[in-house]
Amino acid sequence: MAEPNFFLDDIWYFALNGGSLAPGAMQAVTLLGQPMLFGRTTDGAVFALRDICPHRGIPLSCGRFDGTEVECCYHGWRFDREGQCTDIPSLVEGQDFDLARIRVRRYPVREISGNVWVWMGTGEPDQEPPQPPGLPADKQPDMVMTMDFPCHLDHAVVGLMDPAHGPFVHQSWFWRTPKSIHAKEKAFGPGPFGFVMKKHRPSSNSRAYAILGGVPETEISFRLPGIRTETIEAGQNRVWNLTAVTPLDEQNTRITNMFYWTMPWANLLKPVFRPIARRFLGQDRDAVVMQQQGLRHNPTLMLIKDADTQARWYYQLKNEFRRAREEKRPFENPVRDTVLRWRS
Repeated sequence: MAEPNFFLDDIWYFALNGGSLAPGAMQAVTLLGQPMLFGRTTDGAVFALRDICPHRGIPLSCGRFDGTEVECCYHGWRFDREGQCTDIPSLVEGQDFDLARIRVRRYPVREISGNVWVWMGTGEPDQEPPQPPGLPADKQPDMVMTMDFPCHLDHAVVGLMDPAHGPFVHQSWFWRTPKSIHAKEKAFGPGPFGFVMKKHRPSSNSRAYAILGGVPETEISFRLPGIRTETIEAGQNRVWNLTAVTPLDEQNTRITNMFYWTMPWANLLKPVFRPIARRFLGQDRDAVVMQQQGLRHNPTLMLIKDADTQARWYYQLKNEFRRAREEKRPFENPVRDTVLRWRS
């Protein structure tokens, strides 16, 4: 397993849904334990700055934003979206002070398919943010849910990718029952900074897929630092599910679950879909909350084949990513083509 309290940098993290950030608005977010300020200018551009004024340390998010520059509430120092200080009101005429010396850290951001991604690393990005295959870059999510889990990133990621917990954690008449457990066999292979469960027909105990009609096929991928995407195809219908796992700090992780679809009629069913999806995610959260009671005692944990192989891959991928960055060499994916078998 990876070291505890270990976050990757030099990689894209999901920050927030773009729809939650209106033009001229700003929002304070803690990511990886770092205070960050996200804002959207009046012309629609998103930016991210370190949420601390370099003068006296007060959060910039406590101040004002006029759609162009952020003004600190303490002494009125102003910063543009690049983090450059543009004004110090206390200066008087004749005082020689170079404003170019004062900067707030700027984080590179990208907005794709209605999602804001932030580059948590030094320098400019050398990758592009993750994107589900075939999802138009300008399409907005049809449904978004957010839930905070009181655990470290690793436990949230491993819990959500766990293929064997379904019949026990997600017992529901509309999804699975305890009697539905049976043997499964899926083909896997490497993917960008992660792995892919290759295209297949959903299991017979995954009843919810039937609403799409036809013969649905699904492909599921995972990539670092904690991004799961599922693409479901049934005839002309397409559904994309993007689940982003974002560490707020060492003990708290935010799960953002987004759905995109091509069927206009599905919008009418959102009042039905939303509580079902929230209950499903809430069941995972309940399991994590109970897990924390045992983890307080720092027990030795184990991972078995084949049901826990995806979890093993996650730790191997995470360690390899960090080593590759430290050694300044290309990332070498440890995942190989294989078939995994388990019961769920």
